[in-house]
Amino acid sequence: MPVVNYEKYCEMLDKAQEGNYAYPAINITTTDTLNAAIEGFAAANSDGIIQVSTGGGAHASGNLKDMVLGSILLAEQAHKIADKYDINIALHTDHCQTDKIDSFLKPLIEETARRRKAGLPNLFNSHMYDGSAVSLEENLKHSVELLKLCKENEIILEVEAGVVGGEEDGVNTENVGKDKLYTTPEDMLKVYAALNQIKGGRYMFAATFGNVHGVYKPGNVVLTPKILKNGQEAVMAKYGDEARFWLVFHGGSGSSIEEIHETLNYGVIKMNIDTDTQYAFTRPVVDHMFTNYDKVIKVEGEVGIKKFYDPRAWLKKARTGMADRITQACKDLKSDGKSLGR
Repeated sequence: MPVVNYEKYCEMLDKAQEGNYAYPAINITTTDTLNAAIEGFAAANSDGIIQVSTGGGAHASGNLKDMVLGSILLAEQAHKIADKYDINIALHTDHCQTDKIDSFLKPLIEETARRRKAGLPNLFNSHMYDGSAVSLEENLKHSVELLKLCKENEIILEVEAGVVGGEEDGVNTENVGKDKLYTTPEDMLKVYAALNQIKGGRYMFAATFGNVHGVYKPGNVVLTPKILKNGQEAVMAKYGDEARFWLVFHGGSGSSIEEIHETLNYGVIKMNIDTDTQYAFTRPVVDHMFTNYDKVIKVEGEVGIKKFYDPRAWLKKARTGMADRITQACKDLKSDGKSLGR
């Protein structure tokens, strides 16, 4: 099976929660970043999650800027490449805002439904709806509708309550009130009550606890992981231990290892990693260009040296840098060496 099926994905997430570890979820935009993600997971003997955002999908389609087409292309390639490895890969879409439900999420769910009718596996295993920009009531209304569609197609839905600060993929929340960065136990109770109306639907929950996208100097971002603990305890006190959420950690760049490990104890099973892997991909390219500037450009009438400006030369270094960062993320999240195998 090229990419995990629904049962294996649920098993992955359950095992992570039981074992207090989480899977890195890596954003990809090109075939090189896709390969880097899989190679990084494989080196750590870790299962993992690869995800495509609306902007990543648009980029993958070139000048067409078609976020659905680009996402399909990346997902199809991921299916073929992942089939050559022994680890498990789940495919996910990241941060779809409310105004893109009809132009991004639903077309991708429809594509999976079409494939299932033809006897083919799901295109994506999970999708994220980001309703953080609207009221919680409207957020949950859309979330319930989407969870119904996902359940019908054996897709896991990820939802978010609260706002992740900063800027990512063209969405800027840098000026949002700080109180919006923290999900309350009351919010978590509302999320559980709304989504568990859909019997058999499975979902992940990105509760916010001061998370901010991007990279900031120490002290600029104040994470409060105990918010996750308080919310989980409130939900389990009312609905029982089986109500414990599969939690997702967004905006984790620059977090201390102690903060990361604390969240694992509270039910985090997925941590999004994008900013750090972008840097890890780009940094070796910068080094290559600065070190070999007289070989990659035609200085003073010279012709340069082809083997240095051949994109394969520096893209291989970029891929290796990103893969190494992903392997480190697996170690930080304690998923290394824990692949469930095929």
